[in-house]
Formats: sequence, structure tokens, C-alpha cells
Amino acid sequence: MSKGRIGILTGGGDVPGLNSVIKSVVYRGVQHGLEVVGIRRGYEGLTHLDLDDPASRARYVVDLDRENTRTIDRSGGTVLHTSRVGPTKIRDLPLHLQGKALPSSTGPSGTTYDLTGQVLENLDELGIGSLLTIGGDGTLTSAAHLARHGVRVIAIPKTMDNDVQGTEYCVGFSTAITRATDAVERQRTTIGSHERIGIFRVFGRDAGFTALYTAHTTSNRCVIPEFPVDLDTLIEMLVTEKRQNPSGYSIVILSEGARWNGYQVQEYGPADTYGRRKKVSVAEALSDAIRARTREETVVSDLTYDLRSGFPDFLDKLVAATYGTMALDAVLDGASGVMTALVDGKYDLVPIPAPDRGPRKVDVKSMYNTERYRPLYADKRGKPIFLTRAGG
Repeated sequence: MSKGRIGILTGGGDVPGLNSVIKSVVYRGVQHGLEVVGIRRGYEGLTHLDLDDPASRARYVVDLDRENTRTIDRSGGTVLHTSRVGPTKIRDLPLHLQGKALPSSTGPSGTTYDLTGQVLENLDELGIGSLLTIGGDGTLTSAAHLARHGVRVIAIPKTMDNDVQGTEYCVGFSTAITRATDAVERQRTTIGSHERIGIFRVFGRDAGFTALYTAHTTSNRCVIPEFPVDLDTLIEMLVTEKRQNPSGYSIVILSEGARWNGYQVQEYGPADTYGRRKKVSVAEALSDAIRARTREETVVSDLTYDLRSGFPDFLDKLVAATYGTMALDAVLDGASGVMTALVDGKYDLVPIPAPDRGPRKVDVKSMYNTERYRPLYADKRGKPIFLTRAGG
């Protein structure tokens, strides 16, 4: 492989700011005489690529330069496209690999194939000396896996859940909070006009950062996965607040993984390659419980996918571009197995988190008021800008 040729890919769900990372890597790379290869559709671009097929090359590989990345940071999404494919868990083999003897295993989602060897072969044939991977837990798990197999990997964390271990900030988080805040504030007029209880569902399967910070910026109650609330107490708070509000409404913000004592999270649909299924809307479950107990009317808003749409805000563009240039610096220094991060409010490089650490969680003791079901607002002196440290 050539040290002067680097690859970059985006995996998992899209978030605003990905194109800013890509552009900063390309501009800085060109400045240092490096060639930058875009791997399209995430890890699928390395597992499904058939280098002997020109159509496959066109589908999965694109050379990046200053000209074709000049304006990409002005929009959201990812120009490289994305997928939720991981090299070690491929369900459907591409045609050119079907019938070959490949490592396989059977799990919750059926038989999957390990195409690590195919990824290593394609990286070698493409002459890629370093691979930059932008993504959340699944993408980072695959990055750590490839690093253990000798690939020089630099990771960049992105997720609206902001729950990656080792960093206080992931690309996409600020825009998600900005979008959620705007939606809550706009919908106050409708909720108030009809004198109802507003229930907003946001991202957060396992961690409550998105709900907590949206509640923080809009001064509302929230329910997060880290703390199961008492349902009767929550409903009483919402009804009391509604009746005391001169405008006749109240609001609560729920993580998609929010829960209360006695509530069993419902799932539906087929499991993905990691064994995860979609969660039934906890907002609808809470709405049903409120109507059954009080006959109060509700307005339910699912904000999830709207939060990942559109262009990034200032903070995400700034952090994304900085993470990109940091990743390029790491390539120039010959680093591998590291991730760009914010630690104690400062930019740093940290080891790619081990998959067994799981998602980073909200520190309930310092961040969540377990009596009022709100963010804790006191005692913030000395905290980093995002009010939490990478270690908790």
C-alpha cells in the first residue's frame, strides 16, 4: 500500500457535518501531496467491490479532489452515501463472491459472512495506506476490527445520540439539538392552542443525551433510558403543569429508549446484522397511558429522522472540519487505531473504543433531576462546554 493514498468512508446513519469532514480531509490531503479515495456506501464499498468490473468500481470508488469537494460542505447528508454494512456480518453476498468458501456464522439475523479478507484485498489493490472511517458504534467497531488486522485506521465519531465512548462530542449532535429545539418551540403554538400535553420523541436507544439537552434548551421535562421514572408521578407532573400554565399546555421529551417502572420496551420488524430491532414508539405508549388515566388529550411528535436532515449548524461544521484535519494530521504522523475526540472540552486523539464498552451513558447523578424529571441546572462551574466528561 502507498502511504500517499488514503481512503475515506461514511457508515451508519447520515448526520449533518459529514461532508465538512470529507472536504477538510481532501483539502488538507491535497495540500500535502496525498491522493484521497472516496469509498462509497460505507463498508459495503470494500466488501462488495469487484475490482475486475468497471461498473462495480464506478459504484463504489471515487477519486476526491478540491474541485469535486469544493461545495459539499454547504449541505447535509454524505456525498459518499452510506450503509449499515459491517465487514464481519454480511447477509447477502455480491455475485462475484457467491459460491466461494467464506467464513460464516449463524446468529439472530440468520447466516452472515465475514468478508474481512475481501476488505484487506481491496484496500491493498487500491493502494490505500490509511483508511479514515466516519461513523457511530457499528462503524467504529468495524474500524477497531480492521486495525487489529493490520489496517492503518483513523476513526471520526458521528452520531446524534452523542454516546460514543472516549469523546464528549460526536459530529451531528449540535444540529440534532438545534433542530429539536426549533421543532419544540414552533409546536408550542399548536399544543397551546388546543390545550394539550405535548410528547416529543427523539433519538437515543441506549443513552439520553439528545432528550436531555433538548429539554435543557427548551426548559421542559424529559425521560431518558438511564433512569426509569414512575409513570403516575410523571403524569401528575404533566397534568399539574398544564393546568397551572396560563397557556394551558405542558411538554415532555422522550428518548426513543425511555422507560418507566413496569414498562416493557416493545420491538418490531426483522433484526439487523447486529441483532437489533426497531423500537415501538414510547411516545405513543405514554400518550395512551395519559389518556387512559386522565382523559387529557395529547399531541405526539416523532422528531427522530427530521433531526438528521438538512445542513449542519455552525458548531457541527466547526467540529467536523476540525476532526477532519486532525485525522489527516494523524495520517501524516503514521498513527493508527485512534479516534478524533473532545476530552475535557479540548481536541485530542484517543484509542478507538473497544466494542465491549457499550455506549456512553448520561451520568444521572450530575446531570438529571430524578425528582423533577428535568435536567440538573446547578453546579456547572468547571464543567467542559458540553457539561459532561468523556469518562462519564
